[in-house]
Amino acid sequence: MRASKAAVNFESWSRIRNFALLPKRWIVERFFAHLMRTRRLVRDFERRTTSAEAMVYWSMTLLMTRRLARPGPGRG
Repeated sequence: MRASKAAVNFESWSRIRNFALLPKRWIVERFFAHLMRTRRLVRDFERRTTSAEAMVYWSMTLLMTRRLARPGPGRG
């Protein structure tokens, strides 16, 4: 058997050095992570989109009340 030569491409170092994370992507990923903490939103159990939308609102309401309830710097 004859071994074939595989072509390997390497990214130029200057292109990698200019890499920057996109801050908006992390906001969206964090949003979906918070939604997945609500058990009913993990799977698509809802028959109507209005009830699924209500669950999203409920999940975000729970998140915001937790954030408002925890003591932070300058509170108390």
